[in-house]
Amino acid sequence: MASAKQKTIKLKIVSRALLVIIGGIITAYGLESVLIPNRVSDGGVTGLSIVGSQLFGLPLGLLIALLNIPFVYLGYKQIGKSFAIYSVIGIATLAVSTSLMHHIPTIIQGDTLLVTVVGGIIIGFGMGLALRNGGALDGIDMLAVLLSRKSPFGTSDLILFLNMFVFIVVSTVFGLQGAFLSAIAYFIASKVIPIVEEGLSGLKSFKIITTEPELMVETIRDRLGRGATYSLALGGYSNEQFKEITCIINRLEESKMKEIIQEIDPRAFVAIYDVTEVKGGNFKKHDIH
Repeated sequence: MASAKQKTIKLKIVSRALLVIIGGIITAYGLESVLIPNRVSDGGVTGLSIVGSQLFGLPLGLLIALLNIPFVYLGYKQIGKSFAIYSVIGIATLAVSTSLMHHIPTIIQGDTLLVTVVGGIIIGFGMGLALRNGGALDGIDMLAVLLSRKSPFGTSDLILFLNMFVFIVVSTVFGLQGAFLSAIAYFIASKVIPIVEEGLSGLKSFKIITTEPELMVETIRDRLGRGATYSLALGGYSNEQFKEITCIINRLEESKMKEIIQEIDPRAFVAIYDVTEVKGGNFKKHDIH
């Protein structure tokens, strides 16, 4: 029994490492076949590495590997050993792949809009795949997490600020137009990463306060096939005790859920949250027909 469990764990580790490697290869392909030949950069440490490569004629892969070393150490200290190991695998793959792909044909030439969109999607997919499996291909996010703990700014604000600095540096090599295009490509990549990391389906959590809690839960179960839970809550103004309903559904069921709430209690208080992942419990859709 123990050996079977160990085999499963080893298989999971190997499969995650393999997917991080694939993510690094995809990202390198986006850089070398789309962005760099069109004088467009990426953000973060990769962007600084591209600038350094253009200025000093050093191999891009070497700079990616060297500049990420302190950030991998930060990741080890702040997030953990497994994250650091998977990140080393991903960054090493990215570094080697950019060197091997340096002379591959450019798949898009000249069309600036298409370059930023396609390049952003490819590198976003690669980075998202690595993050989904426990590794990172760029260290600037780790720096932002560390700085956010010692400053009044949030992580997202610091990522934006650090990348503004990167794109100013990019403008010295690729010009102002190149810097703007690089920022657009980075923005597109930043929107693709969470889609790959979290999945396309998406989950929503509904918190509902209604005068008809039993009927609401029964209708959700009958018409959506979803279970719900009650939690007792106390009104801060009225001191009235009531049942708060929590129900998690997928994004495709959201409009039907709103329809049910409107039908049963148009005056119900509803709060809706994005949910990235659900584990354990009995999150299962039951047949409704």
